[in-house]
Amino acid sequence: MYCVPPGEGHVGRKPRTLNMTGKTGEVLTGAADEGPSGIINKIFPKMISPSTAKDWFDRRRAHIRPWNNFIDQRRFSRPQNFGDLCKRVTRNVEHFQSNYIFVFLGLIVYCIITSPMLLIALAVFFGGCYIIYLKTLQSKLVLFGRELTMANQYGLAGAVSFPFFWLAGAGSAVFWVLGATLVVIGSHASFHEVEGDVEELQMESV
Repeated sequence: MYCVPPGEGHVGRKPRTLNMTGKTGEVLTGAADEGPSGIINKIFPKMISPSTAKDWFDRRRAHIRPWNNFIDQRRFSRPQNFGDLCKRVTRNVEHFQSNYIFVFLGLIVYCIITSPMLLIALAVFFGGCYIIYLKTLQSKLVLFGRELTMANQYGLAGAVSFPFFWLAGAGSAVFWVLGATLVVIGSHASFHEVEGDVEELQMESV
């Protein structure tokens, strides 16, 4: 009986090395190569895609009325009666629609910037969504023996970040933005003279 001497067994086999990066390294590398737009598309696949949002933003920006006319103090006056008030609101909301949208977005940005806790809460929410996205690339997420759907994953990220939103007073921030928007836009639409009427007055004066 022939015995294999020690050290001569498994001839031709290369020693196996442990790859410390594994799937996680591949996932992180792939996610980095995709860029921000690709990551957002996969984190929120059923939401509005960045390209659609960009197209909408470009269309809104293309229909913005001149800001100098929007804030020209000479174009503001008190409405003569309730009928004139309703006419101004209806016409101005239609005429300055894109301007009002950017005013609304500006109020949202201002509210977020001036609230550090709200910034932290948003960072926790989107960070949680990104971590869940990385986990789903490795394997399906299962909680208590049940596979998590996309809606469940968003709910989980929301539940994790909810305490931060509560501490930041997110509900108060939403009501503040809505209230400030109604006041700013409502006041502007009520007191800004209708563009057609202004042009007629200018022609008559000439």
